[in-house]
Amino acid sequence: MEGSTSALVPYERIESKIYLIRGQKVMLDRDLAVLYGVTTGALNQAVRRNLNRFPSDFMFKLTSTELKILISQTVISNEGRGGVRKEPLVFTEQGIAMLSSVLKSERAILVNIQIIRTFTKLREMIAQNADLRLKLEALEMRYDQQFKIVFDAIRLLLAEDETPPTEIGFTHE
Repeated sequence: MEGSTSALVPYERIESKIYLIRGQKVMLDRDLAVLYGVTTGALNQAVRRNLNRFPSDFMFKLTSTELKILISQTVISNEGRGGVRKEPLVFTEQGIAMLSSVLKSERAILVNIQIIRTFTKLREMIAQNADLRLKLEALEMRYDQQFKIVFDAIRLLLAEDETPPTEIGFTHE
């Protein structure tokens, strides 16, 4: 069963649809609808029929300011181009898990499994990076100036890991 879910939706595709909003990792209703193979309207209707399953820490509506920020980052198109006409719903990891109980299709179940695995993978990567930073700081405190150059180089490498890759290739002017 695990092989069928990874073929259904690649981790990278899911990761690219996870955003940090209000300090939480969330996914937009429209992105989830595409992954589940339903319309955004059908997804939101299923949620509205089961609102008691979606408290504010599972799902919330974006403010108009948050929506403008997303539009400016070209995550979603603006209203004038046939894009979002109202503020979308966003779902936290717990809200996404709850979606599988209101969307009962086999695809929704399989995609949900893949999304939850992706959230878990992201959490593990963040924890590993934090552990590495703590170990580096402990070593730095123990071996002060004699290894300063080494620690500076490692810190620079860690910082490069967090910066987005630069575009490469030819551009037409």
